[in-house]
Amino acid sequence: MAHYLVQGELNEDKAHELKNKVFSGELRELEPFGRAITHSLENAKFDPRSEMVLWEEEDYCTPPLAQEREAVLDIYFSNLQIEKVDKGEGWQEIDDLPSLWKKHPVFRD
Repeated sequence: MAHYLVQGELNEDKAHELKNKVFSGELRELEPFGRAITHSLENAKFDPRSEMVLWEEEDYCTPPLAQEREAVLDIYFSNLQIEKVDKGEGWQEIDDLPSLWKKHPVFRD
């Protein structure tokens, strides 16, 4: 299993749909990656300087995150960048950033 630091731009017109899918548990049902992507997106961070969303994700695919991109990520994010990291290293790198769900401008209704 490999771990990746993922960052991308949230597609704002689909942001609330994504939030509903993450927190309703709908994404958790996707096989084989639902639990991992749900955990990652529940804990996603927002960088207000770059306006990028960041998270660490575990994956078994080649190319990395192929199934996740097809089913979820390419729908809700653009300009995805994926960097291989050691387990926990990605989370540590973005630990000081605020939560996506609390600080992204689209969620400040």
